[in-house]
Amino acid sequence: MTARDVHKREAAEAAVATVSDGDVVGLGSGSTAAHAIRALGAGVAEGLDVVGIPTSYQAADLAREVGVPVRAPADVSGIDVAIDGADQLAGDALLKGGGASHARERVVDAAADRFLVVVDASKRADALDAPVPLEVLPDARPFVAAQIDALGGTPTVRGATAKSGPVITDNGNQVLDCDFGPIPTPARLAEQLQAIPGVIDHGLFVGLFDVAYVGTETGVDVIERSCS
Repeated sequence: MTARDVHKREAAEAAVATVSDGDVVGLGSGSTAAHAIRALGAGVAEGLDVVGIPTSYQAADLAREVGVPVRAPADVSGIDVAIDGADQLAGDALLKGGGASHARERVVDAAADRFLVVVDASKRADALDAPVPLEVLPDARPFVAAQIDALGGTPTVRGATAKSGPVITDNGNQVLDCDFGPIPTPARLAEQLQAIPGVIDHGLFVGLFDVAYVGTETGVDVIERSCS
């Protein structure tokens, strides 16, 4: 395991340590969230009573593998805490969607009473500057791409690696990765992207998380988001 993997695991385990018996837990997708799911599984093996709400097929499969009971969002009355990763963290804004699960992640993360972000230090940035993933309806992709051009972005269809053609999300849609360079006002761009017909969701999560757990060489930094 690399040092970075260790930092991811430590951040995830620190977040999981705040989970209480009886909690309904949103299960994020991606490598750092996977550490959280494994930590929850270890807790279940020791008697922790939790239910997981997965944000992807990958998260659901891993949860079942490690013994975490899973339910659909419609089968629970609420979500106590969601634990999810991010591709970048800057101020109160996150960039997500590297695993193309951001539409389902937003539903679960926003529904949770507490949304805990788990990342390693390499994900922190002064400003978001990576391409923004958009989940789009397949038939709307050319139109959406033209709107991204008009906003000053460069859209690229995300290609699959184990098949020919584009990545297909768990919802049956496609992904455009849209490069805007540094993003000084993520909230404004988020509004513009969400207003484009054919966009199911985008990867800008602004003002949504409550606490970030950042794994570093010297331990886990705990950052509470300012609500001012």
